[in-house]
Amino acid sequence: MTKEVTACIDGSRSSEAVCDAAVWASSKLSMPLTLLHVLEKSAFAETDLSGNIGLGVREHLLQQLTELDAQRSRLAMESGRLMLEDTATRISSHHPALEISTLQRHGRLTENILDRQDHIELLVIGRQGQSHDEHDSTHVGSQLETVTRTVRCPVLVTTGHFTTPDKIMMAYDGTEAALATLQRHVGSQLLNGTECHLVMVNHDDSAHIASFGEAVKLLQNRSDIRLKTAHLTGELETVLTEYKQKHQIQLIVMGAYGHSRFRQFFIGSHTRNMLNHTNIPLLLLR
Repeated sequence: MTKEVTACIDGSRSSEAVCDAAVWASSKLSMPLTLLHVLEKSAFAETDLSGNIGLGVREHLLQQLTELDAQRSRLAMESGRLMLEDTATRISSHHPALEISTLQRHGRLTENILDRQDHIELLVIGRQGQSHDEHDSTHVGSQLETVTRTVRCPVLVTTGHFTTPDKIMMAYDGTEAALATLQRHVGSQLLNGTECHLVMVNHDDSAHIASFGEAVKLLQNRSDIRLKTAHLTGELETVLTEYKQKHQIQLIVMGAYGHSRFRQFFIGSHTRNMLNHTNIPLLLLR
């Protein structure tokens, strides 16, 4: 089965960063890129035509409203198709060797991703979409939270402008799940040529320290990365943010939510806090 990088774009201001990140990932992974645009069903307000309006008038208004909804749907579809074509053309002009396809779907974003996730090696999505308040650039959009809690594939979340990362921080909590996740992804080509910072916060007991040592050994087996390690103490989000700033980290790698809203994974509930407050991309692993 052919695997691909899928970029979710909707014409919002986050789409440019999503495309830049997806192109970087596709090139690193030597995989094709699919640009996905999902048209969600418009929630138009229902019109109350009861009361004293005559039956004939009500039927006429209903017909006009139906025609208007159909016209809006056609315009949205055409606008999305043109956006996909323009984006693909722009990417191809700068990256002619990259295999690019476009896909337009209807329905909910998460459901469409789930339908295709067996083909997705990496999903790239912005922190907020088109429907999010354009003046609020920090908080996680509801669709992103649903996606990260549901899909099985890794998710790369962009937050504003995307810069090709050469310094990556891997947040590690020393649990069995964290070690298993690292074992699955330690060979990823996304790490090629990077300075990789493996960071654990708190967890001073022997079991967690031993797990951290195992993680170090896994990464030391890669000759194509420059490994740095740190075992820090303090409030998790604050410590990671300070470390990121001090070492000019450009990408954070961390665990995502579990498949249940109540089952947390890797660094669990801290995932959403990091998504809310970081200003650099996050790669959420499964």
